[in-house]
Amino acid sequence: MSFEIEHEKWIVKHMSNRRGEQRDALSRGHGYGNRLFVEKIWWVLMGHFKDLHPEYEVKDWRGRSYFVDFMWILSGLRFVFEIMDYGSHGKDRSKYRLDLNRELFLQSQEYHVINISLDELKENPSLVLAMVRSILSPYLAADQSESGMRDRKYVKTERQLMRLAIRNKRIVCPSQAAKELEIHKQTVIKYCRKLAEQGKFRAIPTGTQGKVYQYEYIGSLQSPDLL
Repeated sequence: MSFEIEHEKWIVKHMSNRRGEQRDALSRGHGYGNRLFVEKIWWVLMGHFKDLHPEYEVKDWRGRSYFVDFMWILSGLRFVFEIMDYGSHGKDRSKYRLDLNRELFLQSQEYHVINISLDELKENPSLVLAMVRSILSPYLAADQSESGMRDRKYVKTERQLMRLAIRNKRIVCPSQAAKELEIHKQTVIKYCRKLAEQGKFRAIPTGTQGKVYQYEYIGSLQSPDLL
């Protein structure tokens, strides 16, 4: 539910900030494979879409514009993610050559280029997730250290709840968490509310009265706050 909402807000925001060919490229390009990447990989890894740009315009060595599937900009570093469909990249030799030249040029301009097979993304997303996490983890750790996140203090129970949420697809149910952590349910609720105030958890209201029985972890899987 939260992915659907945040994904829609993210796309609407980028659409509203674009005009002409940039807007058309996003409308055409953010299809099945790209959406699968943000749902199965990016959202699971990051929990947000901050600094991730869909269908991002870049220049090739001839000064001609084209659009990469995703650009992630992190403290001056630039990461390109391309979702590679065999049907669109592997049959036309001229296009294949052009794609490789563009990738080589981007790397010469200090872009980090990460190509992901659409077939692998569909059939084995856990493998893709593990590899992307491994590639990005040094940069995430460095960025979080520089931004002062290591100075943020979380008590043991808060860290346990965040890690528990990650093990359970980002969801914490206070009654279940109380049993697992062997603490009182009200204690769990108190810390869940505190984590929600600090931007680590999101309360999930249910029913017409909006009662909260679950919380969702919305932080990064690489956050040093988990340690």
